[in-house]
Amino acid sequence: MKRSTRARILALVVALAASLPTAAIASGSSRESADSLVSRGKPATASSIEGAGLEAGLAVDGNTATRWASAEGVDPQWIRVDLGGSHTISRVRLDWEAAYGSAYRVEVSANGTDWTSVYSTASGDGAIDDLAVSGTGRYVRVYGTARGTVWGYSLHELDVYGSPSGGGPGDTTAPSVPGGLRSTGTTSSSVSLAWNASTDNVGVTGYEVYRGATLVATVAGTTHTDTGLTASTSYTYTVRARDAAGNRSAASTAVTAQTGGGGGGSTVDVSTSAQLAAALAGAQPGQTIRLAAGEYRGAFATQRAGTASAPITLTGPAGAVLVNDGPSGTAPSCPAPGNGWDSGYGLWLYGAPYWKLTGFTVKDSKKGIVLDNSHHVTIDQVYVHHTEDEAVHFRRSSSDGVIQNSRIDNTGLVQPGYGEGVYIGSANSNWSCHGNSGGVDRSDRVRVLNNVIGPNVAAEHIDIKEGTFDGVIRGNTFNGRGISGQNSADSWIDAKGIGYLIEGNTGTFSSPGTFVNGYETHNPATTPSFANGCGNVWRANRSDLGGVGAYAIRITSTSKCSGNPNVVYSSNTVTNAVSGLTNIPVTP
Repeated sequence: MKRSTRARILALVVALAASLPTAAIASGSSRESADSLVSRGKPATASSIEGAGLEAGLAVDGNTATRWASAEGVDPQWIRVDLGGSHTISRVRLDWEAAYGSAYRVEVSANGTDWTSVYSTASGDGAIDDLAVSGTGRYVRVYGTARGTVWGYSLHELDVYGSPSGGGPGDTTAPSVPGGLRSTGTTSSSVSLAWNASTDNVGVTGYEVYRGATLVATVAGTTHTDTGLTASTSYTYTVRARDAAGNRSAASTAVTAQTGGGGGGSTVDVSTSAQLAAALAGAQPGQTIRLAAGEYRGAFATQRAGTASAPITLTGPAGAVLVNDGPSGTAPSCPAPGNGWDSGYGLWLYGAPYWKLTGFTVKDSKKGIVLDNSHHVTIDQVYVHHTEDEAVHFRRSSSDGVIQNSRIDNTGLVQPGYGEGVYIGSANSNWSCHGNSGGVDRSDRVRVLNNVIGPNVAAEHIDIKEGTFDGVIRGNTFNGRGISGQNSADSWIDAKGIGYLIEGNTGTFSSPGTFVNGYETHNPATTPSFANGCGNVWRANRSDLGGVGAYAIRITSTSKCSGNPNVVYSSNTVTNAVSGLTNIPVTP
């Protein structure tokens, strides 16, 4: 039947009830009770609900504008209220909606399993049933066996009156409000929650979890997963604590979580340093760790691997800022997590391939983002600034990585000569630690794309180390102001790797700073031996040397690269150069 028709019938029922004597309205004996209303706001459950907004808890909320409604057209149905402890029951008042029970029982139970009837009727007529009863129990149930309409059973209010067994007012102190409610993970159809335990003068017996105004669960612990949700949808939750006497705390601070888009991986929302550290330590393939805006201080590292088909994502807004105040403890001979050593790195991936790092900021750390043996990592739209040494380091054969659409500035604040913007591979002198691929750091095929690097990057904007191959440096903007000149840091890029494509970049320099050339190559000897600093290609780069730099592109040696020469195309341009575009013949 349509709801508009049902509403008209309800209005007729109410009008008829108003015209009848009070004795005709009630089934059983109407009476005034000296006992207290003990069911208001207590946990309620039901055999079924007709739909959202018609849950059992709405029949004990003291609001006659809300109601519980069962599934339509099905017998039997029931609604139960948990009083929180044993009570002597003297009165039950039922405020029926138009869908009423013509045959039903009122029952009590000590355990919620074994029931004793304290009232029954086969001639219920709806409206209000104000019943004098006598019984003892913690639970009170209205059990409907026959509907008075074609619909289901529906109660605006179920009021139970009585007193705690044993006399006296009993425990009337509510537990403390649950604190720290948070989302610990989402999928496309679920939200996982956790909160801090409440305290009580006697003891907390459980927690009620609300989705909006709807009670969705009563649990004994401090976690719950709400399931059956819609993908890509926001849900707001609160939690109340309750004790054995049925006292309930006020609602917790609300938390809102959004379900995933159906891609299959869970989402872990974090808002504190401890939560972030735990999420990194326990990350699973396909999972997304989502940072709330705020500052996160600590040592943030992970050794959890994603996969090619299910990478792990760490994402957040630019206002989510990672800070590491370290280093501290005793460093091992070669950098590795553990043993109480804090590296001082803002974010450290160690043996953690297939990650996506997006959106957030790293600052005020010894090094910014360090990847060790972590291949296929994408860094996108991050901001790394104010580091003591370099900003981003692809190390220990962290091959096939990408850094793109990101910003880097203010590096080398403590050691300017080691303040590179992006550092690819390791110097030959460090291969004893980082040479994990046949004795070599093969951080190959790293792509550096469309980033803004500088000003105040104290060393090279990109340092391409010996023994690395086939990377791409494209579409970046280099601002050389503030380059220090220390440790031979006097160019935007020092290319000691092999087979790199360097194209479409824009570089500028203005004082202060020490600037010699825009791009340089060098040919260090290594064991194993490679044609280091050879086979690189420059194309369509624009360079403004500020009247200070000699060449836009200076090739240190042609003889050492005779078998694999560097190539400078005529599409490169230069302005304000002391010497010119390049020191080798230009290729058309």
